[in-house]
Amino acid sequence: MKHYNRITVKIGSNVLTRPDGTLDVTRLSSLVDQIAALRAAGIEVVVISSGAVACGRSELRDIDTRRLDDVDRRQLFSGVGQAKLINRYYDLFRDHNIIVGQVLTLKESFATRRHYLNQRNCMLVMLANGVVPIVNENDTVSVTELMFTDNDELSGLVAAMLDCEALIILSNIDGIFDGNPSDPQSRVIEVVDPRKDISDYILTERSGFGRGGMVTKYRIARKVADEGIEVIIANGKTDNILTRLLVDDGGSPAICTRFAPSENPSSSMKRWIAHSEGFAKGRIIIDQNAEEAILSTHAVSILPIGVKAIEGDFERDDLVKIVSQSSGNVIGVGRVAYSSDEAAGIIGQRGHRPIVHYDYLYIDNI
Repeated sequence: MKHYNRITVKIGSNVLTRPDGTLDVTRLSSLVDQIAALRAAGIEVVVISSGAVACGRSELRDIDTRRLDDVDRRQLFSGVGQAKLINRYYDLFRDHNIIVGQVLTLKESFATRRHYLNQRNCMLVMLANGVVPIVNENDTVSVTELMFTDNDELSGLVAAMLDCEALIILSNIDGIFDGNPSDPQSRVIEVVDPRKDISDYILTERSGFGRGGMVTKYRIARKVADEGIEVIIANGKTDNILTRLLVDDGGSPAICTRFAPSENPSSSMKRWIAHSEGFAKGRIIIDQNAEEAILSTHAVSILPIGVKAIEGDFERDDLVKIVSQSSGNVIGVGRVAYSSDEAAGIIGQRGHRPIVHYDYLYIDNI
């Protein structure tokens, strides 16, 4: 069994929530026991935990919240529940003589390289001192258009940011099935071939109390695996799932879907760029020759000669989307070396440095 030095474990709402929407403390306690066992085996663990809303719902079950809209209700439940959730983690981990630290973040906190590195340093300091980071989105102040899709997106970003070797996504399903999971003839796809698109197998509806679904998990898993990190999707309600996946505990192998990591991992800079498409401030339209060049196996920068148009208003070092002129599709994200005005003045010309250097260019292969 492969040994990991550092992993991220994402625990979904549907794992920690009972059918009535309240927190499943028994399940939470079991997962904490397993994480303690992983730590005893020499594995550093970062926890991305949903469940704040469930905790708040449990605490406020006697209050009539029907008069509140969805945003107000979520802010109320998460504000009360986040305090309760971190205290649950604190008490359960303390039984194993393990200290936890809370990290509440926002999607916009990853928009700039400086804020990104600041958060990275915070969590690395915790790990270096034996503290388990418990990470969650700060739902009390998040607004809809700036929220993570769900904690799957956040977990992928954190795993990449901290150079983890594996990302474990725990849901209420065993993995990705080759048919409808409710069909007895369907089977879990154990290993995803990076060369094969299996998105047609995935149901689009969400289930239970989570904001995302298997479509999000698949998209994030493919991106993170492409960056050199193994991704495992498994059922968090299965007994001893983490130790069965990661530690040879003598039990039967756990059912799951594994995404093998790329043999050519991305740099830290490219990983940040890969997860920051939503913060791009402009678009660079490239011609067919430039598109073929950057999609090849060679390290190729985007030169002015291959650019057909500049869209949007951006400054040097901002992130921009790279768009195919022929298809209109976004095929990558990059950090520009010029402002939009400067770039517009040199498109189609030779003899200039790259508009986006290869070291700051992420190509989306999904």
